Amino acid sequence: MHWKAWVLGFAFVAAGAAMAAEVKMERFRVPGGARPHDVAPAPEPGGPVWYTAQGHGALGVLYPATGQTRQIPLGRGSAPHGVIVGPDGAPWITDSGLNATVRVDPKSFAVTRYPLPEGSGYANLNTAAFDDKGILWFTGQAGIYGRLDPATGALRVFDAPRGRGPYGVARTPEGDIYYVSIGGSHIARIDTTTGEARVIEPPTRQQGARRVWADSQGRIWVSEWLSGQLSRYAPKTATWQAWRLPGEAPRPYAVYVDEQDQVWVSDFGANAMLRFDPRSERFQSFPSPQPDAAIRQILGRPGEVWAAESGTDHLVVYRTQ
Repeated sequence: MHWKAWVLGFAFVAAGAAMAAEVKMERFRVPGGARPHDVAPAPEPGGPVWYTAQGHGALGVLYPATGQTRQIPLGRGSAPHGVIVGPDGAPWITDSGLNATVRVDPKSFAVTRYPLPEGSGYANLNTAAFDDKGILWFTGQAGIYGRLDPATGALRVFDAPRGRGPYGVARTPEGDIYYVSIGGSHIARIDTTTGEARVIEPPTRQQGARRVWADSQGRIWVSEWLSGQLSRYAPKTATWQAWRLPGEAPRPYAVYVDEQDQVWVSDFGANAMLRFDPRSERFQSFPSPQPDAAIRQILGRPGEVWAAESGTDHLVVYRTQ
């Protein structure tokens, strides 16, 4: 079952009504207690939308045309965190409970687990991204990052240069991999050949960098959980810019850049999704109709931005076309 909440200019901050009218919001309910953490739509229009049902130890799939859902158990002790759709069209999960990355076949729903090497210890796996060679890179908040070659199953774990904290990770259009450290308050670029990570210091100290995404120009956008800022790093010039979210106590969690280079960021403090236009430097706000929505992750496909409300057991799509 699902219900719709179409929003035409529902609310906005420092933006005109014409801008707000561009977005329509639709909400889909998932099974109670699923606590959807991350979400990943298949690339094809109208295709399934995958989500990690952290409360149920399962991978969920939503079919938007009907609102129906299905959940695939991932194994005893599972606590799935991140999910992305790989170049093979399959959902790939970082599972902190299993201490493994997991692939689910999109047709048969067969589950394949890739546990961390023996002796790795508990990694608290968080998120993952594929580079341009088809290698999966992932983070572990306990102080590691790693790589998996799906073609061979070869898996390697690296110690993060500053210990605990690696969290969000993303690929740039050039194929570079960056991660952010919420515990270390920095970003890092991974050399995908050697596996070495180079720390890049943001100008704001103790900002709590939580999630990361790249725009079409390869600039790195970061949601700063502790500072209340959205920041941007330009690798070509090694320069930073930052914008504080509106409101008295912003708590930016997730960040995603859509195909129009509009930047979406979830704000726990405002219980809202925000859209930031880098050209006008204006924020537009789309509050959740329920309290404590807790949007954990944002991903999209052309014309659609998807989010998981872990606090309300809903998936939400913001349609921009």
